[in-house]
Amino acid sequence: MKNNIFLVLLLFAYQLSFGQSAEWQPLFNEKNLDGWKLLNGKAKYTVENGEIVGTTVFNEPNSFLATEKKYGDFILELEFKLDSLMNSGIQFRSESKPDYREGRVHGYQFELDATTRGWTGGIYDESRRDWLYPLDLNPSAKKAYKFGQWNKARIECIGNNIRTWVNGIPASFVIDDMTPEGFIALQVHSIGKKEQEGMQVRWRNLRIKTTDLKAEKFTDQFVVNLVPNNLSDAEKNNGVQLLWDAKTTNGWRRAYKDHFPPKGWQIKDGELSVLPSGGAESANGGDIVTNKEYGSFIFQFDFKLSPGANSGVKYFVTEKENNTGSAIGLEYQILDDAKHPDAKQGVVGNRTLASLYDLIPSLPETRARRPIGEWNRGMIIVHPDNRIEHWLNGWKVLEYQRGVPYFKALVARSKYAEWPDFGMASKGHILLQDHGDKVSFRSLKIQELK
Repeated sequence: MKNNIFLVLLLFAYQLSFGQSAEWQPLFNEKNLDGWKLLNGKAKYTVENGEIVGTTVFNEPNSFLATEKKYGDFILELEFKLDSLMNSGIQFRSESKPDYREGRVHGYQFELDATTRGWTGGIYDESRRDWLYPLDLNPSAKKAYKFGQWNKARIECIGNNIRTWVNGIPASFVIDDMTPEGFIALQVHSIGKKEQEGMQVRWRNLRIKTTDLKAEKFTDQFVVNLVPNNLSDAEKNNGVQLLWDAKTTNGWRRAYKDHFPPKGWQIKDGELSVLPSGGAESANGGDIVTNKEYGSFIFQFDFKLSPGANSGVKYFVTEKENNTGSAIGLEYQILDDAKHPDAKQGVVGNRTLASLYDLIPSLPETRARRPIGEWNRGMIIVHPDNRIEHWLNGWKVLEYQRGVPYFKALVARSKYAEWPDFGMASKGHILLQDHGDKVSFRSLKIQELK
């Protein structure tokens, strides 16, 4: 009888052990590269001591060792080690199609960055939309990477939620529905100098889970949500709210009025658009402002420009000056720099896209610009200590602090010099400008900071 009980317990333990190990599947057999294929460039990939070793080759484009199998929802864990100053990445939910840039690999990438920039674990959209989640959005994660050592990566893709960890530290959180499935690939980045040839990146202990997936608990890390007008549970957890419901005029009114403009603005297909009126500022519907005032906050907004268009997002708008034109406030400039003459006005480009209008120019980061007619992601962050940031398509393009001497000096030489204490209100409305040109907005979100 005892022997039978022992055998039953042994069988149960074996089944339990097998079930646990069956959840995770090896992605690499540690012997050869069966199940993988080389795409785009011709960097060297070898197997050494149970590791995949990628070696740079001069004059070759980005190279990718890709799985032959595609994956949708999964959790991937692996270890990696980079030579100093090496740049690499882990592609996931990625594709290579003949009709897209002649087979160029494109899709989500877990950044591997052995530089002081510290963006390992950030999410880059290879050959498509550029940066989705640079670690400037989550500075505490920049210190997770260990230089010259083995590091652990974790990628969690469940539905539209895409999350990364570096050595157990939450790094990126993106919500996106562009590519629900694709291959996984190990990148060896191209190099620009012959002396960089021979640098190596190593991967080991690659394992993947595709069933019985359980998401890690949400933290308070910043979330980039690319699904239009969507508010996720993770964002709600952070206190983010929709500032526009994508259907009605609730929460908004015309500047200096108690109602929404009866004409000049259109709500259609989840877009809030200024209708063109021949270029005359506020001649049609006029500016609109939030009913509520805000102090410290993160304001996110998508915008789309028509050719030659001019608009803006203003903040700390008080309406106390009762201006006959557009209401007065600090302004995130929205402009077609190539076709609108205002881009050449002002001083040193301080009226170009994403600038603090007529005060501080945005960085000339061309990668942050999208072609006219495509959606852009804008963001304004007002910290409790009056530091303010302007973001454009994942890039921080401007940072300043209101109230300090240089800010006051800039105001004194600007068009705002006539307004006492310009930009220094403790709270104000957020304004979307009607400058007479067709401009559309969506995904308006606010998170108040303490």
